[in-house]
Amino acid sequence: MPQNRSFKIGIVGTGVIGASWAAYFLSRGFDVSATDPAPAAEEKLRHLIQNFWEPLNRVGLAAGASLDRLTFDADLGKALAGVGFVQENGPERLDIKRQLFADISAAVADDAIIATSSSGILISDIQDAAKNPGRVVLGHPFNPPHLIPLVEVVGGKLTTAETIERTLSFYTSIGKKPIHIKREVKGHIANRLQAALWREAFYLIDQGVASVSDIDTAIAHGPGLRWALLGPFMNLHLSGGAGGIGHVIDHLGPPIESWWRDLGNLSFTPTVRAEAVNGIEEELKARSLEAMTRARDDVLIQLLSLKSAAPTLP
Repeated sequence: MPQNRSFKIGIVGTGVIGASWAAYFLSRGFDVSATDPAPAAEEKLRHLIQNFWEPLNRVGLAAGASLDRLTFDADLGKALAGVGFVQENGPERLDIKRQLFADISAAVADDAIIATSSSGILISDIQDAAKNPGRVVLGHPFNPPHLIPLVEVVGGKLTTAETIERTLSFYTSIGKKPIHIKREVKGHIANRLQAALWREAFYLIDQGVASVSDIDTAIAHGPGLRWALLGPFMNLHLSGGAGGIGHVIDHLGPPIESWWRDLGNLSFTPTVRAEAVNGIEEELKARSLEAMTRARDDVLIQLLSLKSAAPTLP
């Protein structure tokens, strides 16, 4: 795949994630052709992209970036004619994904990479429905894709090593931070790590240990600040002083293991759901959700700028 903007990007599925991806590719100077069979999909897509464009403009647009480079066609075959890379964002249903990949692969050249944004479905369960399944790969973003750099790249049983390398290289070339997940697992990496934290957060609420608001505060004003800069292993290493992570494991290993054994395990019962919903409603009483979302994006943009100016951070 050429590392320039001479080829067109195909977007299949134009909900929030698909629209976010489309906005990002446009901001990097690509022609983008989108498709979605839903009623009024084009109107909704253009509205979402317009909303995403202001923060993208603040981050910085690539040469040639323009909203005018977006085209839409409800017919998948027509929309994908001539594209060199496809980002699929359809519903999280295996039957729909398999049909989409059969249709997409029939519409594009044999060397066009087809990446899915699926957050949980294994790529090996999808790719054999496609023509030339070796070029099918998972390219899972982190929401919102137009701002968050992470992309998880996973190959299935039939994905070629060349496809994985081309995909990693492509995402890197447009400013993303792709990681290669070497073995397929449900939920990939980032969502599994989130799920582990969510499980304990819901458990603590259910056990009456703390309120929803206080648990949010504990993360947002505690470890979350460090996690925004460095990952769990590097943070642990820095906390060990000169001895690093080995010192931490030697001295805090036993208590950490005892905390692991004490972690909760629960399901989303009606009671757990009600506790979480009521807690969020209480937390939002004095806040505007729209204003909070804008503030989150504003701070995120500033943080990304600071991180990019700190080359010693990984």
